[in-house]
Amino acid sequence: MALHKTRKPDVDTAEDVFASPLSERALSKRVMPDLPTPPGIVYQVLRNELLLDGNAAQNLATFCTTWADDEVRHLLDLCLDKNIVDKDEYPQTAEIEARCVNILADLWHAPAADGNAVGCSTTGSSEAAMLCGLALKWRWRERRRAAGQPADRPNLVCGPVQVCWEKLARYFDIELRQVPVEAGATGLLPHQLRDYVDENTIGVVAILGVTYTCTYEPVAEIAAELDRIQADTGLDIPLHVDAASGGFIAPFLHPDRAWDFRVPRVASINASGHKYGMAPLGVGWALWRDAAALPDDLVFHVSYLGGDMPTLALNFSRPGGQVIAQYFLFLRLGREGYRRVYEACAHTAQHLARQIADMGPFTLLYDGEGALPGVSYSLTDPDAVGWSLYDLSDRLRMRGWQVPSYPLPPDRQDTVIQRVLIRHGVDRDEIDLLADDMRRAIKQLDSGHPHDAKRGGFHH
Repeated sequence: MALHKTRKPDVDTAEDVFASPLSERALSKRVMPDLPTPPGIVYQVLRNELLLDGNAAQNLATFCTTWADDEVRHLLDLCLDKNIVDKDEYPQTAEIEARCVNILADLWHAPAADGNAVGCSTTGSSEAAMLCGLALKWRWRERRRAAGQPADRPNLVCGPVQVCWEKLARYFDIELRQVPVEAGATGLLPHQLRDYVDENTIGVVAILGVTYTCTYEPVAEIAAELDRIQADTGLDIPLHVDAASGGFIAPFLHPDRAWDFRVPRVASINASGHKYGMAPLGVGWALWRDAAALPDDLVFHVSYLGGDMPTLALNFSRPGGQVIAQYFLFLRLGREGYRRVYEACAHTAQHLARQIADMGPFTLLYDGEGALPGVSYSLTDPDAVGWSLYDLSDRLRMRGWQVPSYPLPPDRQDTVIQRVLIRHGVDRDEIDLLADDMRRAIKQLDSGHPHDAKRGGFHH
């Protein structure tokens, strides 16, 4: 019979996570702890703390991707250490980024005759928008200097844009001329342009998917008005399309709508891969019609496989996984897959819009048809109901729903609206549950009581 010696248990591996020293005290908030802790214990403690965040699946305020295939997660793991800016060390990642740019150029109808469209990935559509805005400023400045004219007062004309355009204007000394929203409108209208553009206008921004309301601004009609302004005044003003959301919706749900490079005045487009492109957070895209639309002064050149790789970015080091994931989705879904996904999303949005219209106190601003898969609405008579949309948002948050309430931009800031976005991963059953909770919340708010009067206290 063999004899076996006993040994002292390994405390580090046998210790229960919730009886560990780390679990018995508050986490270090402002200084690094003196001693290390086993990774499994730190992971579990942080995982518990992150439970205090909202549930991303119930976040109906965000445009960003909240659901991903398992294969996407695996690809992100593979690319955790790949710096996409280092083209020489990671040439295949650079090649896949170039493939994505070509796919988008084709999707957005870049002129095929010369194949001169150029583009790049970014950390999101905000960086992409800033790069496109800088290109507009550089081109305008070059034209002014060549004509012997002053180039110290650039302005950019737009409607109710996302805050990244305000950042561009402030950081890079550009006057942002935001056109007020007219009564009954949800964005910039063509006839408003003449009062805002002049010889210092570097460009006009049209939005394909207004953040506030989910609608599209009329890109082709805005371009046509700029054509008329040029004919009358000689001002040749380029058009940029902020397609942060609509750039991955319109090609599949509204393929006949002219908003992209089919419109000759469109010089550049930005879009967000991590919104309706369905890629994970951290990727956007900027494309220019041709090399002439992107001044070479903005481009840096790095050595790449013994040759030259032009690069354009505000950020530098970042992981390549999001770009790889974007390419995965292009291959995985194809045009038909994207169409089917967003047809389902649009039908779900329209289904919700019908229910909201039937609830009574609301007026629909957008019913989910013709633009982004979402719904926006206001209270028909806020004074009559005796509660606000902010109150409704608070009630819905008690059930975990994040439904934003906010005022419209000037000159419609007196109108408060709510918006619900339908993304990949938000299904019909989930939206029916939201609608049920909305009805319940409205009933409670109408009664003037925060809780159902018939409901008793907690019972075991």
